[in-house]
Amino acid sequence: MLFNSTTYGVFLFAAYLGFWLLRTHRLARTLFLVMASYIFYFYGTYDSAIEQAQKGDPVPVGPIFWSFLCLGIIFVGSSLDFAIGRVLGRTETPWKRKALLLASIAYYLGVLAIFKYYDFALDSFAQLARLFGAHVSPRQLHLVLPFGISFFTFETMSYTIDVYRREIEPAKKYSEYLLFVCFFPHLVAGPIVRPQQMLPQFEHVPVLTDEKRAEAFFQIAKGLMKKVVIGDTLSLNMVGRTFDNPERFSSFEMLVGVYCYAIKIYADFSGYTDVALGSAKLFGYELPENFNAPYTASNLQDFWHRWHITLSTWLRDYLYIPLGGSRASQPTIYRNLMITMLLGGLWHGASWNFVIWGFLHGLALAVTRAYQRRKKESGPVAPDPPWKRALMVVLTFHYVCFAWVFFKAPTFAGAMEVLGRIAHLSFGVVNLPLKVVALLAIGAGTHFIPKSWEEAIRAVFVRSPAVAQAVVLAIAAYIIHFAAGSKAEPFIYGQF
Repeated sequence: MLFNSTTYGVFLFAAYLGFWLLRTHRLARTLFLVMASYIFYFYGTYDSAIEQAQKGDPVPVGPIFWSFLCLGIIFVGSSLDFAIGRVLGRTETPWKRKALLLASIAYYLGVLAIFKYYDFALDSFAQLARLFGAHVSPRQLHLVLPFGISFFTFETMSYTIDVYRREIEPAKKYSEYLLFVCFFPHLVAGPIVRPQQMLPQFEHVPVLTDEKRAEAFFQIAKGLMKKVVIGDTLSLNMVGRTFDNPERFSSFEMLVGVYCYAIKIYADFSGYTDVALGSAKLFGYELPENFNAPYTASNLQDFWHRWHITLSTWLRDYLYIPLGGSRASQPTIYRNLMITMLLGGLWHGASWNFVIWGFLHGLALAVTRAYQRRKKESGPVAPDPPWKRALMVVLTFHYVCFAWVFFKAPTFAGAMEVLGRIAHLSFGVVNLPLKVVALLAIGAGTHFIPKSWEEAIRAVFVRSPAVAQAVVLAIAAYIIHFAAGSKAEPFIYGQF
């Protein structure tokens, strides 16, 4: 059930009405949202299974049973973690606490291993065997990846780890823990929420003022405009064409195609997050922000403070710091950065291209760390002059785009073909539509609009009469409808 589909609009409206009819009854409103979220997830998984069957690779047990199976993974995992959390809260014996934590982590890592990495591991083993002259024909599973599997596994692991560390108290209400895991706005592609961010909100009767409702509609409209008008248009008119057939384009056009992908993935993912935050706000709940103009970053460290913020903070708190973080020797710090980003790349998907993407980011983070350390040791650190910061922003953006090539291309050979085409140094523009140039400029330019301007625009919308708000939303809906294709395009991060 894609956020940019009419089906989701109908679903959101129905869920909104039902929820506010039950809002004063804590258990009733919680169970209602749990069931609505399960329906949302079941529908999406079923639709995905049908699409795979149409491509000639149907799931072996049928789409309906498969959808129930995927739903069961979330329900069983949520129930297991709630029970483990309750026991952890009253257990003092160190080895028992570790065993309980390992049981929770093993469940989710096992799910990831089977559904996401099993085929990849077998294929990699077969390729390695062929290098030594052995012929291996692995029997792959070709399983449909459950929606949001990487997101909800990280969320649930953070719960048991935090309870184990005694940083939070175990959840008191089983139904509310189920909702924390499956709440549909963040279920498929985040943001990755922490239990301390959501569970306390479920304890109180939600409140939705006219201002909050207007903010929610504004954020949903903004997210859909990003996704459909900018992201999808760039994807259909430039990104797909250039990456699928780089030999047909000049070096300049291919480079523009890479720029378009950088803006497309931002518009797509941040657009999803905007719709998620706006949808949650309609129920009186707040989700964490996930983006902050990432392409204005002046180095890779700054980029990860702005891009997919909930993932970068998760990797920092549950992987980088436990490895030793920045408290160790410099070589160990660089090792920790590399391990964190390599696993962060693998988290995105079972492909060596994602590992390469993670390696490139880890390498740049290590270099940034070494440069900052040397600069600090040389004396007091003065602010960079504007020209130097502007240059660093340009260089950082191009390095990120270089890494995006491996993220986007399905194979290493495909990525090298794209880079090779850029290196060919031809400058034709016959395949560069004017609307692509315009949308690319708009997408890039929005990064440099002062945040105060956006807040001022939102404030004007919120303070406007309901009729004026309706007119603005109707115009936005028309633009989105006009820009949309015949079929709703899936979100990139829905596949992870």
